Parts: sequence; C-alpha cells; structure tokens
Amino acid sequence: MAKGKNKGDVSGVAFVGCMFVGLGIGVAFGHSNVGVLVGLGVGFLAMAVLRSQGK
Repeated sequence: MAKGKNKGDVSGVAFVGCMFVGLGIGVAFGHSNVGVLVGLGVGFLAMAVLRSQGK
C-alpha cells in the first residue's frame, strides 16, 4: 500500500470513530443530533491533526 494512501486511511478511521462516539454520547443523553455534530467537529480536528503529523 502506498504511504500517502495509508495516511488517509488512519485519519478517515479517526474521523468516523469520533463521529460514532459523538453519536453514542448524544443518544445516551437524549440528543443524538447534537452528539453527531460534536462528533463531526472533533473528527475533523482529529483528522487535521493526524494529517499534519503525517500519520
């Protein structure tokens, strides 16, 4: 697998993971829509950090 492709895979998995964690927390508190939005925001930040670090 190419090195550039691997960076996208790790950051993409982190993004999706953050989104689902946010959804789970939102469902637990009865506000799934807010949880998804928080998860998306954290996921985009995690993706940016991982891509800037080259992971």
